[in-house]
Amino acid sequence: MQAAVETPAGTVVPGSPGFGGRVLRKAGAYLALTKPRVIELLLVTTAPVMVLAAHGVPNLWLVLATLVGGTLSAGSANAFNCYIDRDIDRVMKRTQKRPLVTGAVKDGEALAFAWITGVVSIAWLWFFATPLAAILSAAAIAFYVLVYTMILKRRTPQNIVWGGAAGCMPVLIGWAAVTGSLSWAPVILFGIVFLWTPPHYWPLSMRYKEDYASVNVPMLAVVRGRRTVGLQVVLYAWATVACSLLLIPVASMGVLYAVVAALSGAWFLLESHRLYSSAIREGEIQPMRVFHASITYLTLVFLAVGLDPLLHLPIQL
Repeated sequence: MQAAVETPAGTVVPGSPGFGGRVLRKAGAYLALTKPRVIELLLVTTAPVMVLAAHGVPNLWLVLATLVGGTLSAGSANAFNCYIDRDIDRVMKRTQKRPLVTGAVKDGEALAFAWITGVVSIAWLWFFATPLAAILSAAAIAFYVLVYTMILKRRTPQNIVWGGAAGCMPVLIGWAAVTGSLSWAPVILFGIVFLWTPPHYWPLSMRYKEDYASVNVPMLAVVRGRRTVGLQVVLYAWATVACSLLLIPVASMGVLYAVVAALSGAWFLLESHRLYSSAIREGEIQPMRVFHASITYLTLVFLAVGLDPLLHLPIQL
């Protein structure tokens, strides 16, 4: 038999969720504000970089602390994004189930949640990682919210190119958490993610072109033809793979990383060229193939970044 609870009006409604159910539902709504699937990808780039920075297994408590701080930081930025974009999220089909659209979280609650998680993330990284990691976290939140969401997103088709810099910050945060400084290796890793972001996101914008057009967000797929988008995906994919190979001499990467970067990069390029070939011909295109391939590619490259120092086989020239 279903439990019955009293409503504020004093009536009893059979089957209404109890206190525990309401708490879980509210917690789930707050979690959705953070866009956890996006955070997963960011964390994939953080832990391997920490292994590379330590030239072996770093302090596991430091890794945990950095991942917690990075999760809070990214969650704060994404919650701010949901708050600022709530007007267009109500119109776009892809985003109509977000908590601020459904009413699962109120506007003021979302804004408070974004501020609190942001402040906590910075303080957490300052005390449990390094001050530089905390400063980079603050910069990432500010850049994503102020530069990308509030300035670039609704004004220029280059929004993803420059706005994507915020998504590159976890590699710098991970390196800074271990070393307390930065060097050329994390800069190259930053470049990999920076160059990867457009060929990752532009296929998604092709898939949801009508959605973005309905709210006047000038994604490249909206303001330019699919041939242009396909060509840009190819060019950025080539630049991404080239940057990934540049890490070999800069960070003295071994055979494992070199093989994974080369083979996964070749596959990423193949899928990008397939998209372009379809785009220049009339007929159906499948942009989501490149979108999913890009996620797998980045995951493989950064797994190799983390495993290579543990199983280091130097390249013999």
